Order: sequence, then C-alpha cells, then structure tokens
Amino acid sequence: MLPAPAEASAPPPSPAPRPLPTLRSDDGRVVLTASSITVNGTAFSFLELEAVELTPVRWLLWYLLGSFTLAGFAIAFLQNWLRTMPAMVGLAAGALLLAYGRRGTNRLRLHRLGREATHFALPGELAQWQKLAAEANRRIRRAHDEAAAAAATLLLDDSTLGQPDSGTFPTSNV
Repeated sequence: MLPAPAEASAPPPSPAPRPLPTLRSDDGRVVLTASSITVNGTAFSFLELEAVELTPVRWLLWYLLGSFTLAGFAIAFLQNWLRTMPAMVGLAAGALLLAYGRRGTNRLRLHRLGREATHFALPGELAQWQKLAAEANRRIRRAHDEAAAAAATLLLDDSTLGQPDSGTFPTSNV
C-alpha cells in the first residue's frame, strides 16, 4: 500500500531581512545607511549607483620635485659645486618632498547609472576606506536585487490579473 501523499505545504516565510546598521568613517566624511551613501554632505541613493571604486593616488608633482631636487643637489655636490652643508640641506629638502608625495590621497569614484562618475578625495589610510567601499558595493547589489525582485513580483501579479493573450492582433476598423 502506498503512503498517502503529504499535503503540499508552502515553505515557511523567510524572516524579514534585518535592517542594516549605519556605518560612518572615522572623520565623518562617508556615511552608509540602509538605502544611501553620503559623501561630504552629498547623498546618493543605492538605486542610482552602479558601483563604488576606491583608488590610491600619489602626488606625482611632489615625486618629480623631490627627485629633481635630490638629483640636482647630488650632482652639484659630486661636481664640487656645493659644499657639504648646503648639499645636505638640499638633499634633505628633496627627501621631504618625496615623502610628502608618498602621502597622497584616496580617490572615491561613484559610478552612477547612465551618468558621469562622481569623484571625491578622501585622506587617510587606504584600509579604512576599502572596508567602507566594499560594504557600499554589497549594499548597492542588495538594493538592486531587492528592486528587481519587487519588479518581478509586480509583473507576475499584473500578468495573472490581466486577460490571457490570444496571440492575434485586434482588427482595425479602417
């Protein structure tokens, strides 16, 4: 004897997703909420963004100034055009220019859907900004996935309520 088929029961509804906590950078320049990102006081919805990209940028001008200063004072010292003290001061100044150029900045690029990307300069260590950018990208993907699911259910509801398509065109009265 075959066992009676179990009644088809719908799976239990998944619990509502937890609201995402608000994240802030240490200096308060970037704020991530559940539905938007605010950078330097300018707010962007996650639905209008495609992605967030972070790039470390070094200041090339200071690298060039520092290297030319170092090279110029080293050549002048080796050619006996300068004495030791002025040469050492010049070499120290060149090294300081190089160190200042190494400091650089971090460029935050917000890729907006159908528009030109927006750029912001963020100071400080790269690791902190990378964590915020990765979390922003996760939240952007989540917002787009939720919007797509809501649109799919709306389309599904509309298609079941409407008349079935007969596959023919209506006749014209011309």
